[in-house]
Amino acid sequence: MQSAQKAESQGAGNGHGAETPVDAVEGRGQKVRAMLKVQLGDEVYSSWFKSLEFESFDGRIVKVSVPVKFVRNWIQEHYSEHLLRCSRVEFATAERVEVVWRQPGAVPQKSGEARSADASHAAITPPAPAAQAELPQRPAAAAFRAPVLPVQRTSAGGLEGSPLDPRYTFESFVVGASNRMAHAGATQVAETVLTDAPGYNPLYIHSAVGLGKSHLLHAIAWEVKKRAPNAQVLYLTAERFRYQFVEALRSSDPLAFKERFRNINMLLIDDLEFLQGERTEQEFDHIINALLDGGKQVVVASARAPNQIERLNERMRSRLQRGLVTELQPLDHELRLKVLEKRLAEKRAADPSFSLSRDVVDLLALRLTENGRELEGAITRLYATWQYMRTPITLDIAETVIRDLVQNLEPRRIKIEDILRIISRHYGVSKGDLLSQRRHRSVVWPRQIGMYLAKHLTARSLPEIGRRFGGRDHTTVLHAIRKIEGEISKNPNLGDELEELKRLLNH
Repeated sequence: MQSAQKAESQGAGNGHGAETPVDAVEGRGQKVRAMLKVQLGDEVYSSWFKSLEFESFDGRIVKVSVPVKFVRNWIQEHYSEHLLRCSRVEFATAERVEVVWRQPGAVPQKSGEARSADASHAAITPPAPAAQAELPQRPAAAAFRAPVLPVQRTSAGGLEGSPLDPRYTFESFVVGASNRMAHAGATQVAETVLTDAPGYNPLYIHSAVGLGKSHLLHAIAWEVKKRAPNAQVLYLTAERFRYQFVEALRSSDPLAFKERFRNINMLLIDDLEFLQGERTEQEFDHIINALLDGGKQVVVASARAPNQIERLNERMRSRLQRGLVTELQPLDHELRLKVLEKRLAEKRAADPSFSLSRDVVDLLALRLTENGRELEGAITRLYATWQYMRTPITLDIAETVIRDLVQNLEPRRIKIEDILRIISRHYGVSKGDLLSQRRHRSVVWPRQIGMYLAKHLTARSLPEIGRRFGGRDHTTVLHAIRKIEGEISKNPNLGDELEELKRLLNH
């Protein structure tokens, strides 16, 4: 009788429809994690399974959770079979493993308590103080967040300016070869605007999106206000200028609108290319001319140079070109590294325990080449990921996080096997030589070309590329990519050769 009762009791925990207690699930889950670590290795385990928690088992479905959505997606896509196979050792009747997103602050519920059908849609309930005390290894992310400074507005002559971001100062601007002239001009204007020897007037800064022109305008405004708190400084986007002028027209007060600019010491206009409307453009011309004639400082930022903005009349175009017209060039590799290091230092100032390896920083500088905003966004994303995972950011994690920031990074149909075949045929080197340890230039050069193409034409990670090219490590792949990048700038013919190889691969 006792044996039957014992068997019935054991069956209740494992049969369909009977839920195993949370403590028992977690106990078995520890054994599953140990098996995963042995089978997949320390690096893969630390990257993807260290934060995995076993939530429940109803006899058919093992429910596990992770604190980051992309980790959930990655496990489902790449390790679902491994996870199910290992889980079945401890959960014999398991038919599948369901991986869900564990929202911040969620605490595993005890058996018998109501559970959400999907953890990713569960209400976020902050844990009680006692629960926090039980989890010292997971400090609250909010404890490490730097204070968010409020945006402020300039105002002058009864006009309210556009918001100024307190983060955009000269101290936070990273200077390099591509922006040195613009930075020097902006600094001189800020330091001399209220002196007897003012700097460039007007100062006109133009560049593509995200290269720092708005940052410099904000920095000028902050610096002038710091040096002379009573200075009449007005920062306006072209759109806000237009809005305020239209409001003045509606109230039949256009003359008063113009008069409000009379006592301004400095006017900063951003996004000039968005200034639209014939009357608005005429009023803008009058105001700029009046300010310049009165010796008042004008600073303008735009996506295009004055001679490329068709709506400007010849007089206004000539006046804007009278001062310093300077362009912010795209960030080179060295400057991208400096930007990343600066933004990383800012995060570490708020949370000294956060860090990124040199390999990860190199990867970001190599892959994110468009502008400074995406570099800052990448650091912010990796910091947020680290806050939840509390595990070192590996190259695989970094590549996954920045995937949507990189243009054309969606998985392509081109395979590394295709690249090896084309490289072998094009350079007359056997596939065996490409995968071998031979160091002769006739082999090393095609191998480096192949690694470069694999990184730019496939979605494979650096470690994966290294493995597919004869078991090499990711540092070898990084060296190869940097080598080819450097040679492209020196040898124009190499660019043509790479384009031909890409054409062959896409054929």
